[in-house]
Amino acid sequence: MIKERIAEIRSTLPEGVTLVCVTKFHPVERLMEAYEAGERDFGESRVQELVRKYEEMPKDIRWHFIGHLQTNKIRQIVPFVHLIQGVDSLHLLEEISKEAQKIGKVVNVLIEFHVAEELTKSGFSPEDADSLQAIIDLNHAPAFLREYPGVNIIGVMGMASNTDDLSRIRQDFEQLASLFRYLFPRGGVLSMGMSGDFPLAIQAGANMIRVGSLIFGERE
Repeated sequence: MIKERIAEIRSTLPEGVTLVCVTKFHPVERLMEAYEAGERDFGESRVQELVRKYEEMPKDIRWHFIGHLQTNKIRQIVPFVHLIQGVDSLHLLEEISKEAQKIGKVVNVLIEFHVAEELTKSGFSPEDADSLQAIIDLNHAPAFLREYPGVNIIGVMGMASNTDDLSRIRQDFEQLASLFRYLFPRGGVLSMGMSGDFPLAIQAGANMIRVGSLIFGERE
């Protein structure tokens, strides 16, 4: 069943769009069904669960951390994480960089923007884009010039408002895409769109989507 659901989703994806299978709260056995169907990008939002699944599953999986990351948990995932998607503050960026430098690593991260109606969602404000631009431009300079040498800032992540209003969702995605084009004119990762709205996200320019319930069903 999982294999068929993945095939159905993949049949709708344009070339160049990465599917991240959101696996939080689902058991390893179900994740392995997705793995055996050829999936290698998996997303978790809890550090403890991510570490456990990393230890139990094949080592060619690219693990994405997609939740709110607490600074005291960073060191647990830095050694193996493929991409930290929700960097929502300069303090978090600094702490990831510090932990990565301790083990001689550079960690890929996305800048998270908050454009949704809900106040509960985290992220930088669109008004922060100008100040972030200087940091991102410097991040592509030689390591000794960088403010945060332990991170590689490769793109933008965000969520649309939790609403049935398609025009509002489309507006949120278009704003995220506009921020992405402004900050990464030469290209990068734009991660937006989930099970309920990823077709709209792709229309707006997403090249990475995060899909859970459409693949695995409702969480246990």
